[in-house]
Amino acid sequence: MLDRAVEKLRSAGHNLTIAPTSGPGTATGIAREYVRRGADLVLAAGGDGTINEVAEGLVHTPVALGILPGGTANVLATELRLGSHLERAAERLSECRPYRISVGHVTCEGGSVSRHFLLMAGVGLDANIVYHVSLPLKARTGKLAYWVAGWGMMGRRLSEFQVDIRGRTLHASFALVSKVRNYGGDLEIARDATLFDDRFEVILFEGRSTLPYLKYLAGVMMNRLHDMKGVTILRAECLTFSAPKDERVYMQVDGEFAGHLPAYVKVVPDALTLLLPEEYVRLRSRPTAMMDYDAR
Repeated sequence: MLDRAVEKLRSAGHNLTIAPTSGPGTATGIAREYVRRGADLVLAAGGDGTINEVAEGLVHTPVALGILPGGTANVLATELRLGSHLERAAERLSECRPYRISVGHVTCEGGSVSRHFLLMAGVGLDANIVYHVSLPLKARTGKLAYWVAGWGMMGRRLSEFQVDIRGRTLHASFALVSKVRNYGGDLEIARDATLFDDRFEVILFEGRSTLPYLKYLAGVMMNRLHDMKGVTILRAECLTFSAPKDERVYMQVDGEFAGHLPAYVKVVPDALTLLLPEEYVRLRSRPTAMMDYDAR
Protein backbone atom coordinates (compact mmCIF):
# COMPACT_ATOMS: atom_id res chain seq x y z
CA MET A 1 0.00 0.00 0.00
CA LEU A 2 2.81 2.40 0.86
CA ASP A 3 4.61 1.58 -2.39
CA ARG A 4 1.48 2.37 -4.39
CA ALA A 5 1.03 5.66 -2.51
CA VAL A 6 4.66 6.59 -3.20
CA GLU A 7 4.21 5.83 -6.88
CA LYS A 8 1.15 8.09 -7.04
CA LEU A 9 3.09 10.91 -5.38
CA ARG A 10 6.04 10.51 -7.72
CA SER A 11 3.70 10.48 -10.72
CA ALA A 12 2.33 13.80 -9.43
CA GLY A 13 5.83 15.28 -9.56
CA HIS A 14 7.06 14.87 -5.99
CA ASN A 15 10.71 13.96 -5.45
CA LEU A 16 10.51 11.54 -2.52
CA THR A 17 13.01 9.91 -0.22
CA ILE A 18 11.70 7.00 1.87
CA ALA A 19 12.96 6.92 5.46
CA PRO A 20 11.61 3.97 7.52
CA THR A 21 11.57 4.21 11.30
CA SER A 22 13.38 1.51 13.25
CA GLY A 23 11.04 1.57 16.25
CA PRO A 24 9.15 3.86 18.64
CA GLY A 25 10.85 7.18 19.29
CA THR A 26 12.95 7.26 16.11
CA ALA A 27 10.75 9.37 13.81
CA THR A 28 11.62 12.66 15.54
CA GLY A 29 15.33 12.30 14.81
CA ILE A 30 14.66 11.29 11.22
CA ALA A 31 12.46 14.36 10.65
CA ARG A 32 15.09 16.67 12.16
CA GLU A 33 17.78 15.17 9.94
CA TYR A 34 15.76 15.79 6.78
CA VAL A 35 15.04 19.35 7.89
CA ARG A 36 18.81 19.80 8.24
CA ARG A 37 19.28 18.43 4.72
CA GLY A 38 16.87 21.00 3.28
CA ALA A 39 13.57 19.12 2.87
CA ASP A 40 10.61 21.42 2.23
CA LEU A 41 7.94 18.81 3.10
CA VAL A 42 7.86 15.78 5.37
CA LEU A 43 5.08 13.21 5.01
CA ALA A 44 4.35 11.00 7.99
CA ALA A 45 2.90 7.63 6.99
CA GLY A 46 1.56 5.92 10.11
CA GLY A 47 -0.72 6.35 13.09
CA ASP A 48 -1.18 9.31 15.40
CA GLY A 49 1.81 8.26 17.50
CA THR A 50 4.14 8.30 14.49
CA ILE A 51 2.67 11.62 13.32
CA ASN A 52 3.28 13.04 16.79
CA GLU A 53 6.94 12.00 16.66
CA VAL A 54 7.42 13.53 13.22
CA ALA A 55 5.70 16.75 14.30
CA GLU A 56 8.09 16.95 17.26
CA GLY A 57 10.93 17.09 14.75
CA LEU A 58 9.28 19.87 12.73
CA VAL A 59 8.01 22.20 15.48
CA HIS A 60 9.44 25.74 15.18
CA THR A 61 10.69 25.10 11.63
CA PRO A 62 9.14 26.30 8.34
CA VAL A 63 9.02 22.75 6.95
CA ALA A 64 5.48 21.51 6.30
CA LEU A 65 4.02 18.27 7.64
CA GLY A 66 1.61 16.15 5.61
CA ILE A 67 -0.07 12.99 6.86
CA LEU A 68 -0.73 9.61 5.25
CA PRO A 69 -2.91 7.60 7.68
CA GLY A 70 -1.71 4.10 8.48
CA GLY A 71 -2.39 3.51 12.18
CA THR A 72 -5.03 2.25 14.56
CA ALA A 73 -7.33 5.23 15.15
CA ASN A 74 -6.06 7.85 12.67
CA VAL A 75 -7.64 10.63 14.73
CA LEU A 76 -5.95 13.47 12.84
CA ALA A 77 -6.87 12.03 9.44
CA THR A 78 -10.46 11.63 10.60
CA GLU A 79 -10.48 15.17 11.97
CA LEU A 80 -9.28 16.52 8.61
CA ARG A 81 -11.71 14.28 6.70
CA LEU A 82 -8.89 12.59 4.86
CA GLY A 83 -10.24 9.16 5.78
CA SER A 84 -8.16 6.19 6.84
CA HIS A 85 -6.98 4.94 3.43
CA LEU A 86 -3.32 5.72 2.84
CA GLU A 87 -3.44 5.68 -0.97
CA ARG A 88 -6.50 7.94 -1.17
CA ALA A 89 -4.91 10.39 1.23
CA ALA A 90 -1.85 10.48 -1.04
CA GLU A 91 -4.10 11.25 -4.01
CA ARG A 92 -5.68 14.13 -2.08
CA LEU A 93 -2.35 15.74 -1.17
CA SER A 94 -2.72 18.19 -4.07
CA GLU A 95 -5.95 19.47 -2.44
CA CYS A 96 -4.09 20.49 0.72
CA ARG A 97 -2.45 23.81 1.53
CA PRO A 98 0.07 24.75 4.26
CA TYR A 99 -1.23 26.59 7.32
CA ARG A 100 0.52 27.57 10.53
CA ILE A 101 -1.19 26.14 13.61
CA SER A 102 -0.64 26.07 17.35
CA VAL A 103 0.24 22.85 19.16
CA GLY A 104 0.15 21.70 22.75
CA HIS A 105 3.12 21.15 25.01
CA VAL A 106 3.27 19.05 28.16
CA THR A 107 5.86 18.89 30.90
CA CYS A 108 5.40 16.13 33.45
CA GLU A 109 7.19 14.01 36.05
CA GLY A 110 8.99 16.98 37.52
CA GLY A 111 10.24 18.22 34.17
CA SER A 112 11.86 14.97 33.07
CA VAL A 113 9.31 14.61 30.24
CA SER A 114 8.80 17.48 27.81
CA ARG A 115 7.00 17.01 24.50
CA HIS A 116 4.56 18.58 22.06
CA PHE A 117 1.23 17.23 20.85
CA LEU A 118 -0.97 17.94 17.86
CA LEU A 119 -4.25 16.49 19.04
CA MET A 120 -4.86 16.06 22.74
CA ALA A 121 -3.56 15.23 26.17
CA GLY A 122 -5.55 12.90 28.39
CA VAL A 123 -5.13 12.53 32.15
CA GLY A 124 -6.56 9.81 34.36
CA LEU A 125 -8.96 7.21 33.02
CA ASP A 126 -8.14 7.22 29.31
CA ALA A 127 -4.39 7.40 29.93
CA ASN A 128 -4.75 4.43 32.28
CA ILE A 129 -6.42 2.53 29.43
CA VAL A 130 -3.67 3.55 26.99
CA TYR A 131 -1.00 2.41 29.44
CA HIS A 132 -2.61 -1.01 30.04
CA VAL A 133 -3.87 -1.84 26.55
CA SER A 134 -2.68 -5.20 25.24
CA LEU A 135 -0.22 -4.54 22.43
CA PRO A 136 -0.64 -8.02 20.86
CA LEU A 137 -4.42 -7.54 20.90
CA LYS A 138 -4.01 -4.04 19.45
CA ALA A 139 -1.90 -5.47 16.63
CA ARG A 140 -4.62 -8.03 15.83
CA THR A 141 -7.80 -6.04 16.39
CA GLY A 142 -6.89 -2.33 16.29
CA LYS A 143 -9.27 -0.04 18.22
CA LEU A 144 -11.12 -2.99 19.73
CA ALA A 145 -8.16 -3.46 22.09
CA TYR A 146 -8.88 -0.08 23.71
CA TRP A 147 -12.55 -0.92 24.22
CA VAL A 148 -11.55 -4.25 25.80
CA ALA A 149 -9.15 -2.46 28.16
CA GLY A 150 -11.81 0.12 28.99
CA TRP A 151 -14.55 -2.39 29.77
CA GLY A 152 -12.05 -4.33 31.86
CA MET A 153 -11.92 -1.34 34.23
CA MET A 154 -15.67 -1.22 34.87
CA GLY A 155 -16.51 -0.91 38.56
CA ARG A 156 -12.97 -0.03 39.60
CA ARG A 157 -12.04 2.87 41.85
CA LEU A 158 -10.48 5.88 40.10
CA SER A 159 -8.10 8.50 41.43
CA GLU A 160 -9.42 12.06 41.39
CA PHE A 161 -6.63 14.54 40.71
CA GLN A 162 -6.45 18.32 41.01
CA VAL A 163 -6.73 20.67 38.04
CA ASP A 164 -5.72 24.32 38.33
CA ILE A 165 -7.16 26.28 35.42
CA ARG A 166 -7.93 29.99 34.95
CA GLY A 167 -7.71 30.72 38.65
CA ARG A 168 -9.97 27.82 39.61
CA THR A 169 -9.12 24.57 41.35
CA LEU A 170 -11.21 21.62 40.20
CA HIS A 171 -11.07 17.84 40.57
CA ALA A 172 -11.56 15.10 37.99
CA SER A 173 -10.83 11.46 37.31
CA PHE A 174 -10.53 12.07 33.55
CA ALA A 175 -9.41 15.27 31.87
CA LEU A 176 -9.29 15.80 28.12
CA VAL A 177 -7.22 18.75 26.88
CA SER A 178 -7.94 18.91 23.18
CA LYS A 179 -7.20 20.80 19.97
CA VAL A 180 -9.50 18.54 17.91
CA ARG A 181 -13.12 17.44 17.99
CA ASN A 182 -12.45 13.78 17.23
CA TYR A 183 -11.62 11.29 19.95
CA GLY A 184 -10.39 7.80 19.18
CA GLY A 185 -11.63 7.92 15.61
CA ASP A 186 -15.22 7.12 16.66
CA LEU A 187 -16.46 9.87 18.99
CA GLU A 188 -16.55 13.67 19.19
CA ILE A 189 -16.03 15.05 22.69
CA ALA A 190 -14.45 18.51 22.34
CA ARG A 191 -17.05 19.64 19.81
CA ASP A 192 -15.85 23.26 19.52
CA ALA A 193 -12.13 22.55 19.28
CA THR A 194 -10.14 23.56 16.21
CA LEU A 195 -6.50 23.36 15.19
CA PHE A 196 -6.62 27.10 14.43
CA ASP A 197 -7.50 28.14 17.98
CA ASP A 198 -4.73 29.20 20.37
CA ARG A 199 -6.68 27.68 23.25
CA PHE A 200 -7.57 24.18 24.33
CA GLU A 201 -11.03 22.89 24.90
CA VAL A 202 -10.84 21.22 28.31
CA ILE A 203 -13.42 18.67 29.44
CA LEU A 204 -13.27 17.46 33.05
CA PHE A 205 -15.17 14.39 34.24
CA GLU A 206 -15.78 13.66 37.92
CA GLY A 207 -16.29 10.25 39.48
CA ARG A 208 -14.43 7.98 41.85
CA SER A 209 -15.49 4.87 39.94
CA THR A 210 -16.00 4.01 36.28
CA LEU A 211 -19.77 3.62 36.62
CA PRO A 212 -20.62 7.32 35.92
CA TYR A 213 -18.74 6.96 32.65
CA LEU A 214 -21.57 4.93 31.19
CA LYS A 215 -23.69 8.07 31.60
CA TYR A 216 -20.91 10.26 30.22
CA LEU A 217 -20.53 8.00 27.16
CA ALA A 218 -24.24 8.35 26.46
CA GLY A 219 -23.87 12.13 26.83
CA VAL A 220 -21.06 12.17 24.28
CA MET A 221 -23.07 10.15 21.79
CA MET A 222 -26.15 12.38 22.20
CA ASN A 223 -24.16 15.65 22.29
CA ARG A 224 -25.45 16.42 25.80
CA LEU A 225 -22.25 16.69 27.83
CA HIS A 226 -22.80 20.38 28.60
CA ASP A 227 -26.04 19.46 30.40
CA MET A 228 -24.58 16.71 32.55
CA LYS A 229 -23.82 16.82 36.25
CA GLY A 230 -20.18 16.00 36.92
CA VAL A 231 -18.90 17.49 33.65
CA THR A 232 -17.08 20.82 33.34
CA ILE A 233 -16.15 22.32 29.95
CA LEU A 234 -13.68 25.21 29.76
CA ARG A 235 -11.31 26.90 27.35
CA ALA A 236 -7.78 27.74 28.41
CA GLU A 237 -4.24 28.39 27.17
CA CYS A 238 -2.57 26.56 30.06
CA LEU A 239 -3.38 24.38 33.07
CA THR A 240 -1.69 22.38 35.82
CA PHE A 241 -2.41 18.87 37.07
CA SER A 242 -1.48 17.49 40.50
CA ALA A 243 -1.87 13.90 41.70
CA PRO A 244 -3.19 12.84 45.11
CA LYS A 245 -0.48 11.97 47.59
CA ASP A 246 0.97 8.46 47.13
CA GLU A 247 -1.16 7.82 44.01
CA ARG A 248 0.07 7.41 40.44
CA VAL A 249 -2.01 9.14 37.76
CA TYR A 250 -1.20 8.44 34.11
CA MET A 251 -1.03 10.86 31.18
CA GLN A 252 -1.21 10.28 27.43
CA VAL A 253 -0.62 12.56 24.45
CA ASP A 254 -1.91 11.81 20.96
CA GLY A 255 -2.85 8.30 22.06
CA GLU A 256 0.56 7.33 23.46
CA PHE A 257 1.61 7.04 27.10
CA ALA A 258 3.54 10.16 28.14
CA GLY A 259 4.22 9.83 31.88
CA HIS A 260 2.70 10.60 35.27
CA LEU A 261 1.50 13.66 37.16
CA PRO A 262 2.36 16.34 38.15
CA ALA A 263 2.09 18.02 34.76
CA TYR A 264 1.86 21.43 33.14
CA VAL A 265 0.13 21.82 29.76
CA LYS A 266 0.23 24.92 27.56
CA VAL A 267 -0.55 26.09 24.02
CA VAL A 268 2.39 26.97 21.77
CA PRO A 269 1.10 29.42 19.12
CA ASP A 270 2.36 29.52 15.52
CA ALA A 271 4.38 26.35 16.08
CA LEU A 272 3.93 24.08 13.06
CA THR A 273 3.11 24.16 9.36
CA LEU A 274 0.51 21.50 8.56
CA LEU A 275 -0.99 20.58 5.18
CA LEU A 276 -4.76 20.95 5.52
CA PRO A 277 -7.59 20.22 3.09
CA GLU A 278 -9.48 23.35 2.10
CA GLU A 279 -12.68 21.66 3.28
CA TYR A 280 -11.36 21.59 6.84
CA VAL A 281 -10.16 25.19 6.59
CA ARG A 282 -13.59 26.39 5.49
CA LEU A 283 -15.32 24.55 8.32
CA ARG A 284 -12.95 25.19 11.20
CA SER A 285 -10.85 28.31 10.54
CA ARG A 286 -13.24 30.52 12.49
CA PRO A 287 -13.33 29.29 16.09
CA THR A 288 -16.84 29.12 17.48
CA ALA A 289 -17.47 31.37 20.47
CA MET A 290 -18.22 28.96 23.28
CA MET A 291 -19.43 29.48 26.82
CA ASP A 292 -17.84 27.63 29.74
CA TYR A 293 -20.12 24.95 31.09
CA ASP A 294 -20.17 23.65 34.64
CA ALA A 295 -23.19 21.43 35.26
CA ARG A 296 -22.10 20.35 38.72
